Amino acid sequence: MQIKDNFYHIQGIPLTSLVEEFGSPLYVYDADKIVSQVNLLKQAFATVDLRIKYATKALSNINILKLLRKAGTGADAVSIEEVLLCLHAGFEPKEIMYTPNSVGFEEIQQAVDLGVMINIDSIPMLEHFGTYYGNQVPVCIRLNPHILAGGNAKISVGHIDSKFGISILQLKHILKVVEAYDLNVAGLHVHTGSDILDAEVFLKGAEILFDAAREFKDLQFLDFGGGFKVAYKPGDIATDILDVGTKVSKAFQEFCETYGRQLEIWFEPGKFLVSESGVLLTKVNLIKSTPASTFIGVDTGLNHLIRPMMYDAYHSVVNISRLEGPERVYTIVGYICETDTIAADRKLKEVQEGDIIAIKNAGAYGFSMASNYNSRLKPAEVLIIDGKAKLIRARETFDDILRHQIDLGI
Repeated sequence: MQIKDNFYHIQGIPLTSLVEEFGSPLYVYDADKIVSQVNLLKQAFATVDLRIKYATKALSNINILKLLRKAGTGADAVSIEEVLLCLHAGFEPKEIMYTPNSVGFEEIQQAVDLGVMINIDSIPMLEHFGTYYGNQVPVCIRLNPHILAGGNAKISVGHIDSKFGISILQLKHILKVVEAYDLNVAGLHVHTGSDILDAEVFLKGAEILFDAAREFKDLQFLDFGGGFKVAYKPGDIATDILDVGTKVSKAFQEFCETYGRQLEIWFEPGKFLVSESGVLLTKVNLIKSTPASTFIGVDTGLNHLIRPMMYDAYHSVVNISRLEGPERVYTIVGYICETDTIAADRKLKEVQEGDIIAIKNAGAYGFSMASNYNSRLKPAEVLIIDGKAKLIRARETFDDILRHQIDLGI
């Protein structure tokens, strides 16, 4: 989102015109930004055999998936439904990593039948997998490295008290299971969390992964998960991806030399690829002053963007209807019957009813975590691609709320 000719735009298209055409609230994504992030990651890891597995959960619209596939990524799926979405979008089964947690074995079996790579994160499931498939189906093992990393407790997943992965302290047990069932272990995986700033956390996880990998003789890849941080506020620090790429690639190459052959290195970025591409456009319904604050009430809320409430996430907000004029301090709140504060005590160009507020960095975990809470409708989605605005999801209607309900005629 940039300013040009006195208006905010994406690829030359005024954002306010999109609200006029498609309504409000509205999710808008910039295809160029997504592709540029893919290319930046490729540049950072140019000296190794990189495989990018886009974390589908971040934003799962099939057009975004197709865009990423065309840009050269694979996909990381955490549910069988995400696997099916990725296949529908054109990914080959071999391009998909399936990393479930706490699912029934029938879902694992369905994924095996679909031909995707299975990533298992518990010893009981590993034993169950061995009983059914032995060495006939390759498998990846997710390890918990016991590294505390991530910007919020809910997205820090590699610590000792996390439900994710098999503890690195249980490596001997893992090896006994692998030997007992003659498992074909194709890869090892670690993921410490999101919003990781520097290379040192990745390198710390890498050393743990390298030590474990030496116990497996037929690996094809090592998967370092995701977690690259993007900047959310002015002056915010993002992951120096080029520095991470240089340092992790060097360590990976040195490991491959001692391992005896070159392996693939996998990453599973989600937020890094799509967050900055997205804005949520919302209309000002009212301005309400109290003795403590001046509230801007908008036509969206935690039903469309839950991150500020669930993760205390910061999203920059801009009054895109006004580039000139005085600034005032406002608290932007939603229209949901909960305290759904989107942004507190922010300076904006003086706001009037009907103005359009842009909530930035809304590409990741925005629409994908949206709900129909308060029986509100989910917004439309638009992709700006090749200088044109394309509707990629229609706005819901009241019929959609009723669609799967069954009226008993009571």
